[in-house]
Amino acid sequence: MHVDGGCHCGSIKYEAEVDPQTVTICHCTDCQVLTGSVYRVTVPARNETFKLISGSPKIYVKTAESGTKRAHAFCPDCGTPIYATSVSDQQVYGLRVGTLRQRSQLAPKKQAWCRSALGWAMNIEPLPQSPKQHLR
Repeated sequence: MHVDGGCHCGSIKYEAEVDPQTVTICHCTDCQVLTGSVYRVTVPARNETFKLISGSPKIYVKTAESGTKRAHAFCPDCGTPIYATSVSDQQVYGLRVGTLRQRSQLAPKKQAWCRSALGWAMNIEPLPQSPKQHLR
């Protein structure tokens, strides 16, 4: 599936080919902190299909629990996380689904690092819903 996306401020734009069957939710504590949320949703794109159209992301290198170093790319202007890839072998880019225009078509198919999942985050369906921001 052809996808395109970019950061919140519009400085970074990109396109790629992805397989919608590979969309994953990650509950690891690194993803929780790096997103400022309770999990991250990612879809892999092979290096040969990923194309940066505009902008130049800032790179932050983190070391995973396994010792693997991952380059996390984000917009230096608005801070939007764009992708992560291996520092040593950039064959696959883990695209941040929230930055894709086609995100509504990319429902997660699996979850990882569930040992770190926050219990309350596993079922939010019963919570009251509002079509827009609810102000008090």
